[in-house]
Amino acid sequence: MSALAGLAAVDAGVVARLAGQVREGVAADRLRRDRLGQRRLSPADERHLVRSLVADALDALASERLVAGAPLLDDAAEAALADRIAAAVDGLGRLQVHLDDPDVQDIHVHGAAPVWLKRRDGTRECADPVVDHDEELVELVRLAAARAGRGERRFDAASPELNLQLPDGSRLFAVMEVSRRPAVVIRKHLASLSDLGELERRGLIDTALRRFLAAAVAARRNLIVTGGTGTGKTTLLRALLDLVEPTERIVTIEDAYELGLDRCPDRHPDHDALQSRPANTEGRGEITVHDLTRMALRMDPDRVIVGEVRGAEAFPMLLAMSQGNDGSMCTLHADSSRAAFWKLAAYVALAEHGLPVETVNLLVAGAVHFVVHLAIVDGVRRVVSVREVVDADGVQIVSNEVFAPGPDGRARPAAPLRDATAALLATSGYHHGATQWR
Repeated sequence: MSALAGLAAVDAGVVARLAGQVREGVAADRLRRDRLGQRRLSPADERHLVRSLVADALDALASERLVAGAPLLDDAAEAALADRIAAAVDGLGRLQVHLDDPDVQDIHVHGAAPVWLKRRDGTRECADPVVDHDEELVELVRLAAARAGRGERRFDAASPELNLQLPDGSRLFAVMEVSRRPAVVIRKHLASLSDLGELERRGLIDTALRRFLAAAVAARRNLIVTGGTGTGKTTLLRALLDLVEPTERIVTIEDAYELGLDRCPDRHPDHDALQSRPANTEGRGEITVHDLTRMALRMDPDRVIVGEVRGAEAFPMLLAMSQGNDGSMCTLHADSSRAAFWKLAAYVALAEHGLPVETVNLLVAGAVHFVVHLAIVDGVRRVVSVREVVDADGVQIVSNEVFAPGPDGRARPAAPLRDATAALLATSGYHHGATQWR
């Protein structure tokens, strides 16, 4: 009997029953430890406990099937069933198999309809539904929110959207009521920081651009990474952070923890990660990225990193970049490197300071050194453009495209750097247009 055939003989009710038994075992262990004054198991140790309890439950199931005269499950079917039970207890049910697949990058769930997967090689595929009905997906999201354990996380008609980080670092965004049916989008992130060498091997950058970016970080240039959705902005930002010296103090600001500096504590031992939070059911207690950016400036940072600028936080971010926190970075949604400038102007206007665009441009010109733009070219992520900010001229930002798209779409050295910039980057070993280190 195949694994699928064996599992077909075990309905969802059996999975739910055995998962309930395992949950009761975990709860009993917690109560026992509380009663004895013992510390509860760590998440990793509790997962081991779950697996042990799953094995006991499967032994009991095998005995039941023998008594009933039903065929036993083969090893493959039993292993698959064990995974389903464990996922129902400490994972996200049938969705967990996609979370555990390292080749899956994005997961799109539309109620009980088939699931769409985007793989890291850019291909897309359709998979079986992960729930049997739309209400089950809503309950699954609420379970994920409860496990997040960070303040109040409602998901209902009054709070129809939810944004949170899963235990593996993936970002989950869910909506209901405002959509035709409940929907979930999960963007998975690799557990470790990327590095520029890895991005070069993937074809996102070439050797010249790798050396330029390394020199720009070492020279403490303020960088804005731009691009559309899914172009690799966060991936590149992580790789740039990997270049920051361990002795520097970093403060990161995000809507949902994605940068993952806490996963590399030896690489960045002196860092604080700040995350925004929504208002509670009474409409109070909201902390925005704008608020966090102001807080970060009081935390003695060497570099301030904003995961994504998309509103009024642009103003304090530019202030941070222009008042001595050189080497700060952020990402920004934009369709070109040049478009980043008017997006920043629009976002600063949201801060309600009433600054004329000419003044905003002076602030941008004094704060931002380079804009690094990514795009998807022929299905492959590429850095396609880098602009050096030169000056402000009224309602225009003066900039030079020092890297422009080459024949394969990747950015190639183009316009010369300003003399002062070229001299500064040369101290880190970079010479614009050169084919090797000098």
